[in-house]
Amino acid sequence: MSATFQGVRIVGGVVPPALLGRIQSGEVSDPASLSPASYHLVGTETPRDAASRAWAYLRGAWTAWRAEDESRTPGTAGTGAARDKWLLPLLRTLDYGQVPAMPAGETGDGAHPISHLWGHVPVHLLGPGVDLDRRNPGVRGAARAPQAMVQEFLNIRDDYLWAIVSNGLRLRLLRDSTALAGSAYLEFDLEAIFDGELYAEFLLLWQLVHVSRLEKRGGHEASPADCWLESWRGEAVDAGTRALNQLRDGVESALQSLGSGILRHQSNRWLVDALHKGAITDRQFHTALLRTAYRLLFCFVAEDRDSLLDPASAPDAVDRYRRYFSTARLRRLSRSRAGGPHPDLWQSMRLVLRGLGGDGIAQLAVPALGGLFDPSSREPKLPGQPYPDLILGAEIANTDFLSAIRALGWVSMRGQRIQPVDYRHLGAEELGSVYESLLELVPRVDLAEHTFTLEQVAGNERKTTGSYYTPPALVSALLDTALDPLLDDAVKNAADATDAQQRLLAITVCDPASGSGGFLVAAARRIAARLAAVRSGEDQPTPADVQHALRDVVGRCIYGVDINELAADLAKVSLWLEALEPGKPLGFLDARIKVGNALLGTTPALLAAGVPDDAFKPLEGDDKEYAKAIRKRNKSEGGAFSGQNALFLGAAQDPVEKLARQRRTLVGALDDVAGERARAQALRDLESSDEVVARRRRADAWVSAFVWPLHVESPEPPTNMVLRMMEDGAAPSTTTAEIDRLALEYRFFH
Repeated sequence: MSATFQGVRIVGGVVPPALLGRIQSGEVSDPASLSPASYHLVGTETPRDAASRAWAYLRGAWTAWRAEDESRTPGTAGTGAARDKWLLPLLRTLDYGQVPAMPAGETGDGAHPISHLWGHVPVHLLGPGVDLDRRNPGVRGAARAPQAMVQEFLNIRDDYLWAIVSNGLRLRLLRDSTALAGSAYLEFDLEAIFDGELYAEFLLLWQLVHVSRLEKRGGHEASPADCWLESWRGEAVDAGTRALNQLRDGVESALQSLGSGILRHQSNRWLVDALHKGAITDRQFHTALLRTAYRLLFCFVAEDRDSLLDPASAPDAVDRYRRYFSTARLRRLSRSRAGGPHPDLWQSMRLVLRGLGGDGIAQLAVPALGGLFDPSSREPKLPGQPYPDLILGAEIANTDFLSAIRALGWVSMRGQRIQPVDYRHLGAEELGSVYESLLELVPRVDLAEHTFTLEQVAGNERKTTGSYYTPPALVSALLDTALDPLLDDAVKNAADATDAQQRLLAITVCDPASGSGGFLVAAARRIAARLAAVRSGEDQPTPADVQHALRDVVGRCIYGVDINELAADLAKVSLWLEALEPGKPLGFLDARIKVGNALLGTTPALLAAGVPDDAFKPLEGDDKEYAKAIRKRNKSEGGAFSGQNALFLGAAQDPVEKLARQRRTLVGALDDVAGERARAQALRDLESSDEVVARRRRADAWVSAFVWPLHVESPEPPTNMVLRMMEDGAAPSTTTAEIDRLALEYRFFH
């Protein structure tokens, strides 16, 4: 939860975004942390009074310094004037006093030429001609960007936790980021704040950067972490955990509102009849609802990050969307209106969702994204269904739709006012945690009462599929040992920067039990950070550089499999949110994140060797004597390609290589939705071709042998002879039908 600020930016998760809003509204758990005494004020002066006094003085200092800086020679840093006329006075108004220069030798080998040091807080002050995120020739310490240099210093020194870096135009509050990926800082855009007269944001700067926030509260011997800023940070993390629990409940409530609203609306008789006749199951209805919730969450996040609309659109189209069709408008309305029986709000949202999954809507700046928004090919097509997508063909009254939006968009915390969910900073970790809780719920449809509910029962999907969320700390430890050495080697062994990029993009990461995609997202971030560093030539590339690299990495390096289709969908959503670039399509992940059981599959080499005799060992419920006879028969039949068939072993494998090469050309990221759709259709055509279907069924037959029901009444088992008969299409039909059933039940994945 957070307010929207023009001149404040959080990078690298240095503080939870909710912290800014909590400080601004005074809703911190310990009121003493905002008291005048905590800011060393005396008498009746309040923090707001002190900040107002500082604001009046600094506006004049800012104007005078900027006027003098206009005469600076282009290409020069202007550091001396910036320090003397602006930055040191700014720090004095924040009660740092006369900040001394960094003592000689304090930074060790001289690799970290930081300009100043206040106690245990490094302070690096530069001029407006210095780019904080790039190398600056002619500036002291030009071997690295100032941001990267100070960040590294914090990361390698245990006695320093926070630092201040500024070039006069921007001020950053950095924190040790050894537990995070890349840089971690809170940035205040001084230019926007002072030129734009943003006093509220200056007040936030004064409250957060004041010397009292970073000084040790426990005396000289205390840890740097014993300060008000760390206390606030820890409090906000705990509050964020509680808010996440609220969001889980919100998603559950939203699904129930949407489901019940659809069942109640008189225009959806076709869907109610299908549920009554069993043409669609409760689980399929639940899956369709959850996919709709994913779409709404995606829109919330993308819109709040200013990444949803087509950047090439006309300004009036963007304005039209924001005024009448945006999810931000819906979220605001949900707080002030209960809604009525009309479906116009859902129809507006449905128009946008259809556009995202169709050809876009130029009049609303809505791009054609595809991917998550494409009508699902897995949903049943029902009689009378007005649109290929189940939920996007239904009607929902405003009262039910606003109830769902309210549940998704707002949370109520004990002792605090209702707050908006901070979707701008929602990450894969939060989505994964929400997904885990949803697996514990089983859908119930009551057609008599026209209600859809979710119940927690013992046989829920989380228990039956063994789905558990992997903590980020464990993911990070695994990547440290498994991925980082590969990235190091790729860069170290490269001939030049171009070769290094190619080597990095040739690394592939596959999670055979991807869940909601937490591991894949973390791996993509690691590769993208290294790729962006190579491209930019900076040790710490900017967030924009990393974001651009992420799309290339996700489109070329990332693969995943999960037995649960909802998990696979959410893994795609998580990766799409990471790789999202305005106006570019999303469909490229459909061929990379697949549904299947990675534990049950085969390879061309295993298939060629034939069905192992041990495949027919009896399991619970099997007839032991029958199983023994089948094992004996299978052994006598030899391998699948024994005798003369072995002559064709090489030839049999070559088509598989050919098919693999064909598929490889159809997997990747394109920048136009028409190209994505054409390639997706080509991939579907390939995977549904007679040759691929036949080869997949033979592979299914090989795996089926391990789970085949072994008793006299069961169909003919897939022994080696049956596999050879399948080459000619002569296998018993009852056997092939059972193979197809087992493949669907166990989700074989080859």
